[in-house]
Amino acid sequence: MDLSTNYLGLKLRTPLVPAASPLSENTDSIKQMEDMGASAVVLYSLFEEQLRQERFELAHSMEQGTFSSPEALTYFPEPEEFHLGPDEYLTHIAKAKAAVKIPIIASLNGSSAGGWTQYAKLIQQAGADALELNNYHIPTDLDQTAADVEKNYLDILRSVKSNVTIPVAVKLSPFFTNFANMAKRLSEAGADCLVLFNRFYQPDVDLETLEIRPNILLRTPMALRLPLRWIAILHGRVTASLAATSCIHRASDVLKTLMAGADVTMLCSALIRHGIRQIGTIERDLVAWMEEHEYESVQQLKGSLSQKNCPDPTAFERAQYMRAISNYYLPPIE
Repeated sequence: MDLSTNYLGLKLRTPLVPAASPLSENTDSIKQMEDMGASAVVLYSLFEEQLRQERFELAHSMEQGTFSSPEALTYFPEPEEFHLGPDEYLTHIAKAKAAVKIPIIASLNGSSAGGWTQYAKLIQQAGADALELNNYHIPTDLDQTAADVEKNYLDILRSVKSNVTIPVAVKLSPFFTNFANMAKRLSEAGADCLVLFNRFYQPDVDLETLEIRPNILLRTPMALRLPLRWIAILHGRVTASLAATSCIHRASDVLKTLMAGADVTMLCSALIRHGIRQIGTIERDLVAWMEEHEYESVQQLKGSLSQKNCPDPTAFERAQYMRAISNYYLPPIE
């Protein structure tokens, strides 16, 4: 059974890649991922705020006047809240590369060009096989247009690509006026892969303390449908590779996204819930299904049910919405 796939110009043994998460902060955990069958690992993200803090030595100045206004108490994260600082992150890349044989993909999380360009060079020098740019931007400026937002994404990508030779993936959200056009422009601007999708932090209200608190909810397989739709639509229409992330829990999820046109499927919530051994479980179930249905390779699966190859291309568009609504069964009211 040939499970191999090509991603970011890399030949991977399988399409199973652990996504950026706290699990990759420890070299021993990365080695365990490799032992369980991971074909590559995306490291825990380094945040733009960390680069800015180190570059301009803001740690002390950020604390000055902290208590002068109630609104300032928790505006900036303290340095110790970050898991790995910039220098430690580079060291971590080198250690991970020395510890395993699979590709190591670094991850930068931010929303502006800032110091990304220079640091991307250092990431390449540290030995990373590729770089994932997690563009996490929530526009709140009433005067910022959609064109401004899109230009920012493209400027970041072009800036990084002009300064590194390793492949660059862009992890982004679906919240664009025309996501298909944005995907096309990113691909034309040099994105080697589009990772679909990241998820914005959603605040919650604590009714006891009357405070806004972080509330991270692990994704479920139901979240698969959004990346599934867009991977199917984009397959064969953009030159960038396609990756599905944050919604892969079972072999069936892997199979669906491969058929839609994904090159790799990234695991996060499933590994946090069930442990790193879940990688091996998913691979065994994937092989079992492929043998039962007489598939010899992942390549045979890939894109077979994309919009380009699907017998009913409208299945991914509005027409199917009307059909789904008209066929929905409501149980009788008792």
